[in-house]
Amino acid sequence: MTPEEIGKLLQPYIQPPPEGGGTSVAPIDWPRIYKQLAQYLELILKWNASINLTAIRTPEEVVRRHFGESLFVGLRLGGCSTLLDYGSGAGFPGIPIQLVRPDVEVTLAESRSRKAIFLHEVNRTIRIRATVWPNRVEDMPLARRFHTVALRAVDDMDAAVLEAGCRATDRVLILGTSRQLIYPGLSRNFRMADPIPLPESGESVLLTALCRTE
Repeated sequence: MTPEEIGKLLQPYIQPPPEGGGTSVAPIDWPRIYKQLAQYLELILKWNASINLTAIRTPEEVVRRHFGESLFVGLRLGGCSTLLDYGSGAGFPGIPIQLVRPDVEVTLAESRSRKAIFLHEVNRTIRIRATVWPNRVEDMPLARRFHTVALRAVDDMDAAVLEAGCRATDRVLILGTSRQLIYPGLSRNFRMADPIPLPESGESVLLTALCRTE
């Protein structure tokens, strides 16, 4: 797909959030990002045949479901210094977030070695500075924490959310469904904000768990 075609498909996902939330420290260079996403898409389609990066096979759906939903999160990130993409897989939502928010230090945690190698290749090819952690999040030093932890389509989501809550100093972002509105592991130290529906995706929502300050 061309960068221009990608840009057209992404329009429903990249509209500015209401009330100016999620602003970056610099204007967003969308033509550059579309070119980087085109390179990223080529890598996904090439590698997917051998290491099963994603069950979504058509380029259009990769752009909508993976790129679009991840960018939707990035545009609503607001103030954020560090972000952990927990169980990054093929790089979602962390890599699109890094593209739209280069001011954020993004860490991509992926324990499966071949997918971690893929993430390194994406970093090199599209020239971003995301860090790859090629191990389980549980194996990070206990003191290592992040302003924001993001999760999307992670195995054993309940356990992952509990660990994410131990790693986040400010909030946990969950790309899930409207059926997943309660996570007992977060109830003590976090409060759930109202879910935000994702564009063109039925029951999919962005869930935000905010650290309690009291």
